[in-house]
Amino acid sequence: MTDITVFRARKIITMDANRPEATHVAVRNGRILAVGDADCADQWGAVTHDDQLSDSILMPGLIEGHAHMMAGAMWRYAYAGYHDRIDPDGKLWQGMTTLDDVIAGLSAHVDGLRPEEPLVGWGFDPIFLPNERLNRHHLDQIDPDRPIAIIFSNFHLMCVNSKALEMAQFSRETNVEGVVKGSDGEPTGELQEMAAMFPILRRLGVDFRSLSQQEDSIRTYAEVARRAGVTTITDLFSSMEDDDLEVMLRVTGEEGFPLRIVPALGSMAAPDETAARAKALAARSTDKLRLGAVKLMTDGSIQGWTARVKWPGYVGGQPNGIWNTPPDLIYQLVETMHREGIQMHIHVNGDEAAEVSIDAIEAAIRKHPWTGHRHVLQHCQMMTPAMYRRCAEMGICANIFANHIWYFGDQHIALTIGEDRARRMDACRSALDEGVHIAIHSDAPVTPLGPLFTAWVAVTRQTMTGHVLGEPQRISVDEALYAITLGAAFTLKLDHEIGSIETGKIADFAVLADDPTAIDPTRLKDVQVLGTVSGGQVHLL
Repeated sequence: MTDITVFRARKIITMDANRPEATHVAVRNGRILAVGDADCADQWGAVTHDDQLSDSILMPGLIEGHAHMMAGAMWRYAYAGYHDRIDPDGKLWQGMTTLDDVIAGLSAHVDGLRPEEPLVGWGFDPIFLPNERLNRHHLDQIDPDRPIAIIFSNFHLMCVNSKALEMAQFSRETNVEGVVKGSDGEPTGELQEMAAMFPILRRLGVDFRSLSQQEDSIRTYAEVARRAGVTTITDLFSSMEDDDLEVMLRVTGEEGFPLRIVPALGSMAAPDETAARAKALAARSTDKLRLGAVKLMTDGSIQGWTARVKWPGYVGGQPNGIWNTPPDLIYQLVETMHREGIQMHIHVNGDEAAEVSIDAIEAAIRKHPWTGHRHVLQHCQMMTPAMYRRCAEMGICANIFANHIWYFGDQHIALTIGEDRARRMDACRSALDEGVHIAIHSDAPVTPLGPLFTAWVAVTRQTMTGHVLGEPQRISVDEALYAITLGAAFTLKLDHEIGSIETGKIADFAVLADDPTAIDPTRLKDVQVLGTVSGGQVHLL
């Protein structure tokens, strides 16, 4: 066998404007040597022809620019979501469409727990069950003596039982933002955003850090990604302590590990301390582990009514959300990271949070000019054309939460921001028209990892009921495929290495059963993923 392997495919979609299509790609030392037909690499010497992918369609490896490494590990807890989901082993879990179903499913899960073990559920979202809000009394029915915590699908809210409230010493005297109280002054069990949630999570031993950084979590993440055709993925709020880093380096450094992971350090410390840690991490980057970016958390979740939105606010008159990071600190963090040359990924769901973040970046640029920063606003759900124009002027990228249109679009019309603003939610068309570099994402495990599904949502903008929500914001299939390949690579500052199939780049491919450019766009989500190629190594399902 030679050191050059030429893979044959039914078709190769390259995302390279100089050669948009091909039938063969030559790989040497994990990189793309040549692209073309069967003899594309002959001038480089003897080659080995590999036909195992000859009936498949090859695309650049799909890139998920906003996900979390706990996406696989969450399955160790009870699933309590409304939608059907498939776990990392391929098992289908039926969604729970009534509150009675949720309580029955969680009660059944208790039977498999040890007497001292808390019940932890995830994926629940009360916005789909509007008749009665889940509260501590419902959870007390399941087991009054066992602490119970049900994490909502957005991971910004949760509901706990009386035992868990008692453990955290949350009572009518508690004065913590996000501890919801009823008309009787007692906590209902609902906890909103991080300050209210973390005391419970700590006491129950639910540590998002440990969920992400354990060896089995990393391996499960790679399996979830492979099933979705993903070869590069983020972990977009990582604590990345020294022990975590060593585990990540060891696992991702194994021969044949099929995934490139791009963690972003969560801004949980003082600005200067966060910047110093990010720089130290960047120096440890490897081929499969790309370090050095920082994630800022600003507001909350629109469907949880904790996102910060501008006038006229929420249609139900709910209070205007919660700042996880207050604006003054956002300005400090942004200036420090920008000054230190550190790329930022900034969570912005509501338009007020987006405006504050854009203002903070503009202020930092005025003090510390840097044209190549590629800071990324993440989610961008309520951003307007005017906001995108400002982003284009300053070189700010946008990673847009397109999946929200299908999963929550109907609810946003009826319950959160109304149809007028919902029609322009997740406005991919506006962003592209204003000249912004975009990616689109799933925010797994908030919604399932699947870039082809995300592309389908951006193309069709269909909600769960089949309603087309904001047809003028649709983008083309080609634009959507670009957003999950080269577009996402650009937001990660990796477009010189991945995102297209062209000479010199890393040999990362998605292996598909059908050509996504040659089918009815409404079938884009149904294209079967057969596996991936990572650094020239084939990983079929």
